Amino acid sequence: MSKGKSIHALIILLFTQFISGGVTNTKGIVLNQVETDIGLDMSQFGLVVLIFQLGFTFASLIFGYLTDKKGLRIMVIVATALMGVGFLGTGFAPSITFFLGFYMLIGFGLGALGVASNAIVPAAYPNKQNQMFNLAMGIYGLGMILFPQVLNFLFQFASWRYFYVGIAALNVIVIFYVTSVAFPEGKPQKVNLKAFIPMLKDAQMVFLMFFLIFEVSAEVSFTNFFPSYLKSLDLGGLSKEAKSDMVATILSLFSVFFMIGRLGVAYLANKINERLIMITFSLGSVIIVGISFLFANQLPYLFAGAGLFFSALFPTATAFGTTISKNPGSALGLIYVAAGIGGGIAGYLIGIVSEAFGDQGGFSLIIVFLGLMFISSLLLSTKKSSQTQSE
Repeated sequence: MSKGKSIHALIILLFTQFISGGVTNTKGIVLNQVETDIGLDMSQFGLVVLIFQLGFTFASLIFGYLTDKKGLRIMVIVATALMGVGFLGTGFAPSITFFLGFYMLIGFGLGALGVASNAIVPAAYPNKQNQMFNLAMGIYGLGMILFPQVLNFLFQFASWRYFYVGIAALNVIVIFYVTSVAFPEGKPQKVNLKAFIPMLKDAQMVFLMFFLIFEVSAEVSFTNFFPSYLKSLDLGGLSKEAKSDMVATILSLFSVFFMIGRLGVAYLANKINERLIMITFSLGSVIIVGISFLFANQLPYLFAGAGLFFSALFPTATAFGTTISKNPGSALGLIYVAAGIGGGIAGYLIGIVSEAFGDQGGFSLIIVFLGLMFISSLLLSTKKSSQTQSE
């Protein structure tokens, strides 16, 4: 492949990861503002998270098939256009109903672009895939770090609506870019739905799905509901503005630890087996979040440390799933389903509990998710997989 095509592919990959990381880490901050603007209560807040996760999961499953049939360039344009319409519509949404509908489009577009970016790397950099995926992780983390600070600055003089309209404008630029440059053709790993059946009969794959459901539940709980939780605390009588600054700083620090953890584990992955990483980081997440709750009013910045332990869980679990499966593409599909179930149910459940028992009551469910995740990690072992034994 020509160097020009590779550069264009890299730009699309990095844009996708940067936006995805930024949007993921700022949903809670934005929704906290939407709550006061268009009357979003906490149960509807949870419904927004559920809608987003459903869109993301649905796109992850069907876009692999469509990309294989229609080509990478066309599907990148379609995904970017859908995401752009979602951001624009969300920015101008006059009511909760419109907000929910367009927010699902954002999730759908991000999921579709995620599939496309995974297909871009092996096509553009067949001999540097590991290096490029690590770079993508770094850019994803950079988006997570910068977006909370950008939003906190924006909210000093402008509405949350400008944030979404601005990202929509970026999507228009990307569409013009993709249509005007040489672009690589790649195919994502195919998802064979029939392959789900033997995987679901494998106890290890079932345990892994539960692990992912609880892991994504915890991660979604933190990134979406932490801002509301922190603002519900007294924190020594801090003003609302000071709490907003603290939320942005903690989320950015969380993202710094998250990025360091992912890059560190990517380096150590060949030296330490996946099971040990999942058990160690699961236990670490339970401990750091538990201690953070105990000292939330005195040392709220402790919550940022959770980023280090959350960082390695999903990519390591993904590697575990593809290792024990005879069909890696289908294993990824099943992993996306588990992630979607976890993120969607957690968001909806915490929203309902928060509405009934307050922000602190809802956010405390993260401890339950983390505890169940740790128990699930203890049950995992590649040696006990029926798929690997039969090979």
